[in-house]
This record gives sequence, structure tokens and C-alpha cells, in this order.
Amino acid sequence: MDLAIFDLDNTLLNGDSDYLWGRFLAAEGIVDGEFYERENQRFYDEYKAGTLDIFEFLRFSLRPLAENDLDKMMALRQRFIETQIIPIILPKARQLLKKHRDQGHVLLIITATNHFVTQPIAEILGIDDLIATDPEFRQGRYTGKVSGTPSFREGKVERLNAWLKQNGYNLASSWFYSDSHNDLPLLEMVTHPIAVDADETLLQHAEFKGWPIISLRDHTD
Repeated sequence: MDLAIFDLDNTLLNGDSDYLWGRFLAAEGIVDGEFYERENQRFYDEYKAGTLDIFEFLRFSLRPLAENDLDKMMALRQRFIETQIIPIILPKARQLLKKHRDQGHVLLIITATNHFVTQPIAEILGIDDLIATDPEFRQGRYTGKVSGTPSFREGKVERLNAWLKQNGYNLASSWFYSDSHNDLPLLEMVTHPIAVDADETLLQHAEFKGWPIISLRDHTD
């Protein structure tokens, strides 16, 4: 069994769906615009710097799901996907997915971004298997809390190991594509770690390790 694993944000997408969702909610007046923009940027900067407190971020990012009507949030999500996400799906990412699919590989997206935002993106990409951070859902409502282990850094390893056990898979023949040094714990586990449009820390690590370094973006320069 060959397993091809993909990070989502800034890997298959030319942008970060979590960050863009926050900006979208601010623009739609669902959250306090000035405060939310400032905090959203702070958390994004901390993520890139490797200093993000994932639980602090999730208390912030999941709150709108708890404070608003679910039908309203679902309608907003649909518009968000159509206007903000579909335009940033990288054509070369679709080609890469097709290459693995044509080889009969099992495709899996693993992302720190929450399941509410990422489920429809995985569906658009034609990927059935998704590991994402799960918002807690009780009695027909989101609570604003996280359910289980967030799919972030070492949490991705924990969640993936549970998924492998549940599905009877292993990493004996496995690829993982990511842009972020936050994914180094998982990149170190697979047989084919691949740096995609990597941040500086991951790029240096990949060069040192001799990992493949690729880009899925169109560079005009």
C-alpha cells in the first residue's frame, strides 16, 4: 500500500485557508473586524515563526462557529470556498494529485486547519481521507472548543498514527508534501519527505537532509 500525504495550506493551496477564513469573517461583519484582523495576523505570524500556541489559536478561531447560527455559517462557508479557495487551488497541485492517483496510491490530506473549513476543500480536490483539527460538536451546535488532539506539529503524528492503525495502513511506502517547518515531525517519519515551496527553516533542513525540493507555483521571474 502506497500512501501519499499532503499538507493543505500553502502546499496544495496558494494561501492559507485558516487565515483567509478569518479575514472573510471579518469582511462579512461576522466578527469585530479590526480586532479579528489584528489577532488573526498575530497568530499567523506566530505559526510561521514556530511559536504558535495551538490551543490559544483554536479558542480564537472556533469561537465564531459557536456564536453563530449553523445554517448561516454553512452558507458563508459555501461562499468562502467559491470566492476565496477555488481561485487559489494550484493547477500543479491538481496534477500532482492526479499523478499519485493514477499510480493507485491512497491520498490523504493532513492539516492543522479545522474540519469545518477543510472538508469541502478536500471534496473539491477529490480526496476522501482528511485528518484535520476537529471542532467539538454537541447537541447540534459547535461549542467553540476542540475535540481530541489538534492536527498540528506532533499532533499530526499522533493523529496519523491513529488513522493508520484504524485503516490497517503503514508508512513503509509513503510520501508527505509540506511547505512548513511545523511539519518536520511528520516529514521525518515518511519514506519520501518532499518540501513544497518551503519556508526558510524547512528549506535549510531539506537541503541538509537531501530531500526533494519542489514548487507547485507558477514563477514568472
